[in-house]
Amino acid sequence: MPQQPNTLTTESGAPVADNQNSQTAGPGGPLLLQDQYLIEKLARFNRERIPERVVHARGSGAFGYFEVTADVSRFTRAHFLAEPGRRTEVFTRFSTVAGNLGSADAVRDPRGFAVKFYTEEGNYDLVGNNTPVFFIKDPLKFPDFIHTQKRDPYTGSQEADNVWDFWSHSPEAIHQVTWLFGDRGIPASYRHMDGFSSHTYQWVNAQGEAFWVKYHFKTDQGIRNLTAEAAAALAGADADSHQRDLLTAIDAGSAPSWTLKVQIMPVAEAATYRFNPFDLTKVWPHADYPLIEVGRLVLDRNPENVFADVEQAAFNPANFVPGIGPSPDKMLQGRLFAYADAHRYRVGINHTRLPVNAPHATVAHNHGRDGHMATNPGGRAKNYEPNSFGGPYESGVPLWASTPVAGVTGTHEAPAHAQDDDYVQAGDLYRLMAADEQARLVANISGFLAQVSRDDIIDRVVGHFRAADRDYGDRIAAAVKDLRA
Repeated sequence: MPQQPNTLTTESGAPVADNQNSQTAGPGGPLLLQDQYLIEKLARFNRERIPERVVHARGSGAFGYFEVTADVSRFTRAHFLAEPGRRTEVFTRFSTVAGNLGSADAVRDPRGFAVKFYTEEGNYDLVGNNTPVFFIKDPLKFPDFIHTQKRDPYTGSQEADNVWDFWSHSPEAIHQVTWLFGDRGIPASYRHMDGFSSHTYQWVNAQGEAFWVKYHFKTDQGIRNLTAEAAAALAGADADSHQRDLLTAIDAGSAPSWTLKVQIMPVAEAATYRFNPFDLTKVWPHADYPLIEVGRLVLDRNPENVFADVEQAAFNPANFVPGIGPSPDKMLQGRLFAYADAHRYRVGINHTRLPVNAPHATVAHNHGRDGHMATNPGGRAKNYEPNSFGGPYESGVPLWASTPVAGVTGTHEAPAHAQDDDYVQAGDLYRLMAADEQARLVANISGFLAQVSRDDIIDRVVGHFRAADRDYGDRIAAAVKDLRA
């Protein structure tokens, strides 16, 4: 007799007669190994979790759409950006960077801002943060940097010594540190923060002309942040504050949105620009390259299952579509490998076939086969190319133009730029702040820096702040001295 739709079954589909009592040898006897359902249930439970992300472990996400509102076809031939009014389904994941899966949302930490566009030409993944810059400019330093943010091998806690020691040896970090410890260091929610590509990317139009581009997602809800004191109280009262805020807002019909704007740099201007345009620790001032509106990102649907969609979501910055490609940004180049490699380890080689990661507006055709959880191994079709048995075959059309960058000679040295140091923009940002903002910035930094046990680390850090702005560094030095007195 066919089972009813609501009948509880085993993994193999057999009906479960009793889900309250295990099989025993007599009413009070020991359990029986023959109780297949008990063994199956416990074994599955032991394996329900997958390794958490090394970074960006604590996250939230939602589905929605991206709608083009302005014509940018003169800059890119990407189909999903081709004309105003065109909509593309998206999945967006927000996250903290350093905390583990069980950590609180309301902490001082950069926020991940990753968007997966399910385009008709394949999935396009844009992986960014809520800050326009980052702590380092070379991927060789990334594992070391993250080790300083994670738990110390001996104490099992994040240590101020480790954090500030690394930053004291890394002057390029001071720009991002100034962002992180400023008023925007702790967003009030994911809905009330901006998002940035941070990296520079390449756009190519239908005529083959290339442009360098940076993305800016400007929140339509307005910027809202938390003070250190308010954040500490919220984190203690509700560790899931940002997750809860996003979920309830969407469930209530208040779909959060962001206006996407871009900065466009003609390729010919890169070599002579006063900052290295591919340095992740630098921004392009808006006075030089104004924001150009592109479209609107709207999140209006919560995942039905957080594990299936948020935890198993795999964003890969190497997932481009025709008309969009990478730049010589060193950090981006490192991420083109690292992200996909992390997903293959954490979720498995077939992670791209999970519903949240698979293309939604087209179908993937390739010769990938087998591996764990190969639910669609391809049958008897040939799994190599070129072949004579019906493909799939290469298109012969490049995704983007491989644009040479003037000044790149094949050495490890970047082109020289007039103001290309580690302090100019950090100092400019400090001087832009109002007096009360500066006071909070100094208090936030000094409160953490004062926990460092070694004077040479503090001295190096203060020296970097002084190089950005003498007043900035002197105030931090004085505050740290007072706190350690």
